[in-house]
Amino acid sequence: QVQLVESGGGLVQPGGSLRLSCAASGFTFSNYGASWYRQAPGKERELVANINTGGFTNYADSMKGRITISRDNAKNTVYLQMNSLKPEDTAVYSCKATHKWTETEYWGQGTQVTVSS
Repeated sequence: QVQLVESGGGLVQPGGSLRLSCAASGFTFSNYGASWYRQAPGKERELVANINTGGFTNYADSMKGRITISRDNAKNTVYLQMNSLKPEDTAVYSCKATHKWTETEYWGQGTQVTVSS
């Protein structure tokens, strides 16, 4: 059974940090690029960061400099380290895996991140 399960979200004060994890199972994770998206209430879902199978990364301008995406293929997991969080970073963060050739996609259910004092 294919699954992507996010964890690590929660409530954090402005300026704080969180590390999100997305654990994959049921498919060969190393053949998939991985992405983090977020969706705030009343807003469109937006790409936050992605990392391809070779480890190359790309970041959205809105969070560049404050986030790091990484992957551990041995653990079938992709991470998103987020620092200097702002209230406007409040959103549901979801991960997606995309096959490097077929573009088959799998999505996780998301984890809530709330930045508030």
